[in-house]
Amino acid sequence: AAGAGLAFVVQKHDASRLHYDFRLEWDGVLKSWAVTRGPSLDPSEKRLAVRTEDHPLAYGGFEGTIPQKEYGGGTVMLWDRGTWEPETDPQEGLAEGKLTFTLHGERLSGKWSLVRMRRRKGESRENWLLVKNDDGAALRRGDVLNKHAKSVASGRTMRQIATSDVQWSGAAGDGAAGRQTPKTPKTSKAAGKAPAAPRRRRPGAKTAMPRWREPQLATLVDAAPEGEAWLSEMKYDGYRALIAVAGGRARVYTRNGKDWTDRFPAVAEAAAGLATDGTLIDGEIVAFGAGGRTDFSALQQALKTGGALTCFVFDLLEEDGEDLRDRPLVERKGRLEALIGEGSAPLVYSAHVLGGAAAVHEKVCAAGHEGIVAKRADAPYRSGRSRAWLKVKCSKRQELVIGGWSPSDKKGRAFSSILLGAYEGDRLVYRGRVGSGFDGDALDALADRFRSRARKTSPFADLPRAIARGARFVTPDLVAEIEFTEFTADGMVRHGVFKGLREDKAARAVTLERAEEETVAETQAQGEARDSFAGIRLSSPDKVLFAGQGVTKADLAAHYERVAERMMPLVENRLVSLVRCPQGRSKSCFFQRHGHKGFPEALKRMEIAEADGKRDSYLFAEDLAGLVAAVQMGTLEFHIWGSRIDRLERPDRLVFDLDPDESITFKDVRAAAFDLRARLAALGLETVALVTGGKGIHVVAPLERRAEWPQVKQFARDFAYGLAEEDSGRYVAKAAKAKRSGRIFLDRLRNERGATAIAPYSTRARPGAPVAMPVSWDELETLEAANTFGLAEAARRVGEADPWAEAAAWRQSVTKAMRDKVARA
Repeated sequence: AAGAGLAFVVQKHDASRLHYDFRLEWDGVLKSWAVTRGPSLDPSEKRLAVRTEDHPLAYGGFEGTIPQKEYGGGTVMLWDRGTWEPETDPQEGLAEGKLTFTLHGERLSGKWSLVRMRRRKGESRENWLLVKNDDGAALRRGDVLNKHAKSVASGRTMRQIATSDVQWSGAAGDGAAGRQTPKTPKTSKAAGKAPAAPRRRRPGAKTAMPRWREPQLATLVDAAPEGEAWLSEMKYDGYRALIAVAGGRARVYTRNGKDWTDRFPAVAEAAAGLATDGTLIDGEIVAFGAGGRTDFSALQQALKTGGALTCFVFDLLEEDGEDLRDRPLVERKGRLEALIGEGSAPLVYSAHVLGGAAAVHEKVCAAGHEGIVAKRADAPYRSGRSRAWLKVKCSKRQELVIGGWSPSDKKGRAFSSILLGAYEGDRLVYRGRVGSGFDGDALDALADRFRSRARKTSPFADLPRAIARGARFVTPDLVAEIEFTEFTADGMVRHGVFKGLREDKAARAVTLERAEEETVAETQAQGEARDSFAGIRLSSPDKVLFAGQGVTKADLAAHYERVAERMMPLVENRLVSLVRCPQGRSKSCFFQRHGHKGFPEALKRMEIAEADGKRDSYLFAEDLAGLVAAVQMGTLEFHIWGSRIDRLERPDRLVFDLDPDESITFKDVRAAAFDLRARLAALGLETVALVTGGKGIHVVAPLERRAEWPQVKQFARDFAYGLAEEDSGRYVAKAAKAKRSGRIFLDRLRNERGATAIAPYSTRARPGAPVAMPVSWDELETLEAANTFGLAEAARRVGEADPWAEAAAWRQSVTKAMRDKVARA
């Protein structure tokens, strides 16, 4: 697309032998290499890449088949796609035999190199090596090819693509030219007759057992969606299960692919007796507690004692060897109901109500059930979390990882509480302790598990000292299901009750799940459907960037469109650095400050001199299109300079970032912000406040552009060090983490040339998709956390009064008198 930058594509190609075609757009064509073993994210892996003929740009979007008798005959999958930035002139690199570049793909990112090998005598082909450079996107464990076995465009496997109705027809046997065409359907001998419908396999016929597939997951929301496009099902309190049936046998898989057939023999036996073959069913295995409601604790007990279990089935992925995932949900459920009927234990069809989800939710909650799952009636089945399925709970539930326990002073009680956390990237973040919900058997069983997992050090990244004293720690591989009333302002579970262990989920997969408020009408509830914003077309607009909330690339672009009127005056024509997470918040992210040729044109570049005299290219946005172009590249955070490009050496804002130690509460940070406000006002500087979306607060003084960077930097340093010396029990001005214990780091380092601070209205690459939000001082007094605001709240606030409006009229600067005063202090 125009303005989208230079394209790159990786096509998985099953021809005479399986390989991966790596293609870079240059000079109007796709420069191409056949990588026999495929790309690797491990810098130590040097993959052979055989140079092939140039391909037309149109071929970069092709997925389907090439006729066997033609060049390259076989199946072609779009395995990855995106844009690339050359580090040096590509024409020279191709000639000299070395290309270094950065990829911005959906699966491959970061810096890479293609290096030509010396040609041996008599060797006709041109051999290169494709190598991943050692940077933040490198990965030495795991195989990216095994991890991503489906098309990045269609979600299909190679086997499914092989039956595609799209072909690439070559010209004169040349696979590099040609055109994409639909296959001609075969007709029966009787002229004019349509092809016969596929014959359903007979029950009992020898059919391969369907393999496990990653299940579709629902996104947690606060309110049920409106409209007749949604159907509502009961939310069951049990274990998710995929049931594969073939040849009179059945297997039962957990949500992460474990074969638990032996744990659910009655369910497997009932499924094996169905009149079907080569079939894959999605459902939830439950047990009933008091009042006839599904209950996770009852399920745990039934598994221990061999009690009765029921599987509510609600989706049909495959039937008689036919893949149904692209069919609408109502059609899949209709076929499932025809197969199961109403069913009887242990297999029961999960009925639904079309429309009126809010009323259904109200009645379900009144009856004491867990909640509902609202699903788009016309949607296909897609693995992973999406906004086509929304879960609306009656009470709050959260899976959390057990990292330790507190001893009990009561005789006969193995422990008083368990210490719980959730992962943020590689960090296990403490989320509170729970001491209720354990009967005697549960206490003893958990104590046994704790003994075999004992360790000396805390697995938590941030455990408060008061909790750590006397605590015992364990290897964090046990996942607990916790029911609770709410999260506190600092993210701790309040009034938690232990419901049981979840053995169907890996501890590393546990992240904090918070509902996104659904108040931006149906667009917000359904997810953004558009793929174009401010003239920028998004690739993979439904790619989920914040998995816990189901926030997609299109949702993020829509956010910046909604807040642009407020945000752009604060960020336009400022140099900007980006936090980019091409695979989403939970995957590898990296900080990027320099621009290169392959960037979208809407994201502008400016070449400036560095401190060492060298010149480099920096990025800036002059309008909304620039922000959307950055979102297209997987940007989750924008960080801005304190000056604008027309007067780069004269800052127009002074920023103090209050960064608290882990033991400091938000109440303390809030009080410190008011303290800074008063002290700066006494010097003649009025300020505004920004809650950062993390843990801290920025105190910002807008400036007239009189002083230059050295004067502003010196003022900020003297002010911070003077305050830290005066109130050393509260503040610290040195950046070293070891110096911050029990205090607030008064970060003045944002106030020098080249430094950046989070942009107002920018999202943060953190759980919950929080937004850095301008607030009034009166409002700040009422806030309980710095990550209070999400996308929906941001959308509401731009329709209300601007909390920073009065600052536009201020005329103030860092004067010589101010500098002298803080220097003397």
